[in-house]
Amino acid sequence: MKAVVFDGNRASVQDVADPIPVPGEALVRVSVAGICNTDLEIVRGYMGFEGILGHEMVGVVEAHPDPAMIGQRVTAEINLPCGTCERCSMGLGRHCPKRTVLGILGKDGCFAEHVTMPIGNLHPVPGGVSDEAAVFTEPLAAAFEILEQLDVPRGARVLVLGDGKLGLLISMVLAHSGVVPTHVGRHLDKLRILEGLGVETMLEAALGDRLFDVVVEATGSPAGLDLALDRVRPRGTVVLKSTFHGAVTVDTAKVVIDELTILGSRCGPFAPALEALAAGTIDPTPLIAETYALSDAEAAIARAGSSGTLKVLLRP
Repeated sequence: MKAVVFDGNRASVQDVADPIPVPGEALVRVSVAGICNTDLEIVRGYMGFEGILGHEMVGVVEAHPDPAMIGQRVTAEINLPCGTCERCSMGLGRHCPKRTVLGILGKDGCFAEHVTMPIGNLHPVPGGVSDEAAVFTEPLAAAFEILEQLDVPRGARVLVLGDGKLGLLISMVLAHSGVVPTHVGRHLDKLRILEGLGVETMLEAALGDRLFDVVVEATGSPAGLDLALDRVRPRGTVVLKSTFHGAVTVDTAKVVIDELTILGSRCGPFAPALEALAAGTIDPTPLIAETYALSDAEAAIARAGSSGTLKVLLRP
């Protein structure tokens, strides 16, 4: 099959062996895959991953222990826990020390014609949800994770930093839940995607000296953390969503003096994401910039990494 392989230096389309599911796994034919900022950071050296890239996907089951699942459209949770360790027994499979992660850590990803996945990681895609919407399930779930981790009351002053894909999805989820955030970015055309949701949008220069109860940092830039710490009130909370290759310097004196809470936030629950997509209450498809054939993946990755570009999709 064709797949996008990162060899530690560059990502290229190669012919590789078809994956063969082991007991407990399904074989999925990939319909659409999404290029995430994490994929771009991996190409820059994040996580030291080598292999087939990609972790955002929707596809069709071609082999499964349950014959009734054959032909079912699915999306997939990206963490593959061992299922037997102490953390797994506590329901913390996403933090299993032995886990692999689709296209990120020890598990070939979905920028390919086929992928194998544990059957427990698969979620049927509801009828009526397009492939183009369903491919956003994983990042949308990551946005919902904030509400799983943090009780954000209505009326709270919430700031979302970063007008990339994840940042926009986070404001959509917050608005959907009844929290009205302020969203700061650098591109007016991206901020317009949030029109009609009740979200206050502005460019960074217009933020002034306002302080917020909760600041969600989703800029994808080390500088975003400094801005988040500047904009959160004493005893407020900063939620960190960005992942990138490289180190970050934190002013720990401010964290101590202002008694701040810094909350890391990663993957999230698929159920509310799929429910929102099925109900049509969240529509991520305006974030799609362009769709490329898998054979043009190198151009697609370059486009995804260009300034101002939102979601780029691959279609095997």
